[in-house]
Order: sequence, then structure tokens, then C-alpha cells
Amino acid sequence: MDQYAYARVSSRDQNLTRQISAFLEFGILRNRIYCDKKSGKDFERTQYRRLIRKLKAGDLLVIQSIDRLGRNYEAIIAEWSRITGQIGADILVLDMPLLDTRASDDSLVGKFISDIVLQILSFVAQNERENIRSRQAEGIRSAKEKGIRFGRPSRVYSELFLSVAADYIHKRIPLRRALATLEIGQANFYYHIRKLRKKIS
Repeated sequence: MDQYAYARVSSRDQNLTRQISAFLEFGILRNRIYCDKKSGKDFERTQYRRLIRKLKAGDLLVIQSIDRLGRNYEAIIAEWSRITGQIGADILVLDMPLLDTRASDDSLVGKFISDIVLQILSFVAQNERENIRSRQAEGIRSAKEKGIRFGRPSRVYSELFLSVAADYIHKRIPLRRALATLEIGQANFYYHIRKLRKKIS
């Protein structure tokens, strides 16, 4: 039997240290800890897919909490069933000892309790994700009402750029001279020329 662990945070500026430390303390080897920095809305995650390919019958998968596995209620239930049913591996959730499939093999009551707890926690994980999205949408709407603009600010072109661009557009100077004068690359120059033409048209 091999033991693996899976850690996840939603964004690159979040830290995986707490989860990894818990796995090492549990006894998981460092090279068997798989980590993703990606949303839990689905299971399309690079390291998670690598982990699943490694898992086999009799192995143990350890996670810190159910929301680290994912945040979509139906997907969590389906993935849990795939791991424990189709693959035949066990799952242990460190923050919720009741969610330990190793303890429910010979106990119908234990399995029943584990299934109920899983469904409740999966629902809570998805509900929290939807609440976060709702709060974000509300915050964006409120900011827009106050006149706050989102996205990149429009570029203000210098007089030099406008002059060189006009000369190039009217074929008064060749491309090479325009690039040398502005000290920019061809792709970048073309990008801004297209933007200027759209503004003019």
C-alpha cells in the first residue's frame, strides 16, 4: 500500500505550507505530495490528474479538508466514488476523521455516517464557492456604480509615436525607420497601429 497526499489552493499568491506540513507530519513522503494552485470548480488540474494516474487499489489518499479536493458538490461526490469504488483506494480527510474510508470497511453504520458527512461537507464547499462569487459580483457592481473602471487603462500615445505612426500610415517612412525611431518591435508597433486606426475610423 502506498500513501499519497493532495494539496490545493485557489491562486498563486496563496500558500501550501500548512497542508504540506500536515502531510509530512502524518508520514507522507515529500515526493508523493501533489500540489495545485488552481480553482476547485472542477478536476482539470495538472498535478491532480498525475496523482490519480498513480493511485491503485489499496493505496491511501490523504487531503487536509474536503474543500481542498474541490468545491463542486456533484463533482466531489462523483470523484470520491471513483477513487474509492473504481480505483479501490482509500481516502482520509485530516480535518474530519469521520471521513476515513479505511474505518468503514466492516461497519455499515460507519460507512453510512461517512457518506452523510461527505455529502454535507461537499454541499458546504460548493455553497461557499457560490457565496464568494456572489460577493465578488456584488463588489464589482458596487464599484462600477461609483465610477470605478476595470481593465487596463487606455494608452495615451506620445506626440513622437503619433507623428511616426502618421508618417508610416501615409507611406512617408518605411517600417524599419519607424521601428528604429520608436525603439519597439514590429509586432508591438503593428498592434498599436491597429488600435489607432480603429480610433480614427
